[in-house]
Amino acid sequence: MNKTDFETAKDRVREQLTKFTVKAFQMLPRMDKPRILDVGCGSGVPTRKLAELSNGHITAIDIDQEAINRLQQKITESGLSHRIKAFKQSMLDMDFPEESFDLIWSEGALYIMGFENALKVCQRLLKPGGYLAASELSWLTDDAPREAREFFSHEYPEMKTVEDNAQLFSDCGYELLGHFTEPDRVWWDEYYTPMQRLLPGLRLKYAAVPDALALFDECDAEMAVHEKHAASYGYEFFVARRVD
Repeated sequence: MNKTDFETAKDRVREQLTKFTVKAFQMLPRMDKPRILDVGCGSGVPTRKLAELSNGHITAIDIDQEAINRLQQKITESGLSHRIKAFKQSMLDMDFPEESFDLIWSEGALYIMGFENALKVCQRLLKPGGYLAASELSWLTDDAPREAREFFSHEYPEMKTVEDNAQLFSDCGYELLGHFTEPDRVWWDEYYTPMQRLLPGLRLKYAAVPDALALFDECDAEMAVHEKHAASYGYEFFVARRVD
């Protein structure tokens, strides 16, 4: 399968969700030319929105070289090479000096490090009084349906409740400025529904590619669980300040 084909389609859909990027950014105080680190940037949909919202300089990292290539192309096309630097690097191997950044941003990616560990790593990389904005898949209820629990026992067994994640910020040296749940209806209308329209054509195009079909099956399974049990989980966007 041409991975770029599928990821480019996802990027078009993902553009519709930058309203959450905007909402979280508006919870921050005004900063003059902040140094920003975007962790797990993918192909940079939120990265480019951050460049639009701020007057800062952004370092964007991701482990996926194809995604970084797409972002670098978009940076060049939009004339942002002087403000965004994107390169391949695992968040597990970040070697930036401590207290390097005014703002660290990460949408749905810090779970890869383990959310608590990620908060500690980011705390060290932030300047005193610096900010962290991160969305994290969280349980919205203590009694989620069994089907949802079973699905995420494989997909994300470490997932915590919103309250537990909020407590982690305090435990890891932050003042939590606020948080919000990304509304399920918006996710369904602007992400899953467009994905449903894309998948049949992709299945036809890659009918002879088992790996591609397996990927599409995973997407279908995710959408099926979300359709039935979205009230029990969702992405929570947290905005916090490093406590000096």
